[in-house]
Amino acid sequence: MSETPARERIAASIATLHDETTRYFTELDAGAAFREDRWDRPGGGGGVSRVLTGGGTFEKAGINRSVVEGVMPAGMAQRLGAQTGGAAETRFFVTGMSLVVHPRSPKVPTVHLNVRYFEISGTGGEPLDAWFGGGTDLTPTWPDREDPVHFHRTLADLCGRHHPSFYPRFKSWCDHYFVNAHRAEERRGVGGIFFDHLRPGDSGLDRDGLLRFVLEVGGVLPEAYGPLVHRHRDEPYGERERHFQLVRRGRYVEFNLVHDRGTLFGLQTSARIESVLMSLPPLAAWDYAPEYPPDSFEAELLAMLEPRDWISGVTPLPSTRSH
Repeated sequence: MSETPARERIAASIATLHDETTRYFTELDAGAAFREDRWDRPGGGGGVSRVLTGGGTFEKAGINRSVVEGVMPAGMAQRLGAQTGGAAETRFFVTGMSLVVHPRSPKVPTVHLNVRYFEISGTGGEPLDAWFGGGTDLTPTWPDREDPVHFHRTLADLCGRHHPSFYPRFKSWCDHYFVNAHRAEERRGVGGIFFDHLRPGDSGLDRDGLLRFVLEVGGVLPEAYGPLVHRHRDEPYGERERHFQLVRRGRYVEFNLVHDRGTLFGLQTSARIESVLMSLPPLAAWDYAPEYPPDSFEAELLAMLEPRDWISGVTPLPSTRSH
């Protein structure tokens, strides 16, 4: 019996991760269930979208998985970072899971996570390139500095089990990726890890080693995020805190529609639009040129978004842009 192709094994692992993650967030919400929609993509593949709305803890939570393939126009593979050696028309295969959770309470941070596997082949099926990508990041709307410390330390421990370079590399990448460049380089949140184009051989890991790392990232939220939800969801808040949460959600929307690679890829490849835009919150606000007093919690939150060393404390890190 021949070995199951790598893409099928990886897609099956993603499907299992999707089911486990859905079960966990259903229990964590403690008030609602996910609606499931299965969809087919014109041109090849499809996916499963699960969205929870009006929950006990989460105003909206979306967890998607997909397996899509098809033809990419000339030059698109290179724009995605593929090492194709040319600009001809190519075929693609991608499978992954993505998650965005928008809590009701402004005291509970928003969290995002995605993991994916990408293959590029010639029109005759000859392999040209393959890589893993993904990451997770935290977006608070209340300035509690213990939350990012716990989140980052959990990620550092995870990364360290696979390679000592992973956390510093992928934290820096995250710090400089989730940025609203059109807002004077304002960060979306307090970061986490972000990685792309992880190919076999990176840091001495083969494809199976990289897959183990990616799946562990995909399953990290019960440890990295769950304690934050339990800690904050019953804390009181008022209209001022709620409004600032909506303003920060507006910045989240701006990043996802203007800069996010996954959103842009979905829009360019005829993916199901409801699934592509699953990450958007149910409510958001855009104040005109808001200003906050230096001693306000709003100003404290904005200052907290600047990249820093969350592992050993709050030492500021240089803000030089990379990647």
